[in-house]
Amino acid sequence: MSDPSDAPDRSFEETLERLEDIVETLEDDPPALDEALDAYEEGVALANECLSRLEDAEQRMSELSIE
Repeated sequence: MSDPSDAPDRSFEETLERLEDIVETLEDDPPALDEALDAYEEGVALANECLSRLEDAEQRMSELSIE
């Protein structure tokens, strides 16, 4: 399981790829309950990180748009 504290070092694409890996694992080859809960918790944190980054990007684009 990767450490969420290293999140600032990851790009958006790397974060999304890790989230996709977790989802695939949980869907295709579910681990034991404790491991599944840990993976789910990490996945939620990664999803929140992705959403935050998308919101930040949207805000930046809004500020830069020409009206």
